[in-house]
Amino acid sequence: MSEVDYYKVLGVSKNATADEIRKAYRQLSREYHPDRKPGDAVAAEKFKEVQEAESVLGDEEKRAKYDRFGSATFQQGGRAHPGGAGFGGFDGQIDLSSIFGSGGFADLFGGGMGGGPRPSPRPQKGQDAKVDVDVPFQVAAAGGTHPIHLTVGGQSQRLDAKIPSGVQTGSVIRLAGQGHPGQMGAPAGDLLVTIKVAPHPFFRREGNSLLVDVPISISEAVLGAKVDVPTLLEGPVVVTIPPGTSSGAKLRLREKGVPDQKTKQRGDLLVVVKIVVPKEIDDSAKELADQLGQALQHNPRDGMW
Repeated sequence: MSEVDYYKVLGVSKNATADEIRKAYRQLSREYHPDRKPGDAVAAEKFKEVQEAESVLGDEEKRAKYDRFGSATFQQGGRAHPGGAGFGGFDGQIDLSSIFGSGGFADLFGGGMGGGPRPSPRPQKGQDAKVDVDVPFQVAAAGGTHPIHLTVGGQSQRLDAKIPSGVQTGSVIRLAGQGHPGQMGAPAGDLLVTIKVAPHPFFRREGNSLLVDVPISISEAVLGAKVDVPTLLEGPVVVTIPPGTSSGAKLRLREKGVPDQKTKQRGDLLVVVKIVVPKEIDDSAKELADQLGQALQHNPRDGMW
């Protein structure tokens, strides 16, 4: 069998580092992968040569043997195959144990002469890749697609990932086949996407419920009112503030929250009332406020202490 230059197969120098070898292997594996070039016999043979070269140069011990003894060390089941009658044309009998020890070639190459061919390495699925992604609040709640930028095998990629509705910070989404490439034609690994939900300017989430603060005036709290309230997915709706509503009261809007990831049942939207008092009021307003206080005869602290 002819000598094979594994360094040339991978396109690297003999002084290449392990990282350089790994990078070249990944790039060539993608280029000649049967899935990218189905039916291309030349690409299939190149792919096979790349796998063979990486299996030797990617292993520190095997690389050292290759640098010393050449590719014949790893061909025909991993046994030395010098060819011809002995070394240097010498036909006589040589006691190899006197040169290499009692193990003969086994001590030199790490395998016995009578053990038969070594089993071929099995295809190995590629390793999973991991990435953290910031997802907008509304996309996380309602679902949708979101771009993911990542680097796999030394190359930058962009994926449009499908984000299911109801995901929260810490949720992990698995994208099959988007991880590191496999070896010897095996499938690529998966991409594990860990979600981080970005904050919303006025909505916040508690479980599957959404909360939104809605400011109202003193008169609206006393007399009641109809006010516009935003929802996350349906635009503004009109909510009735009952007369005598206190600050901090919660008004429930059914099924206008976040869908449950398992049941898909939507949570509720809680309207949190906040009574807002103006910082500056004129004398007439102060007089009216005093009259209101006397008329109501109400002390909210009675009985508290």
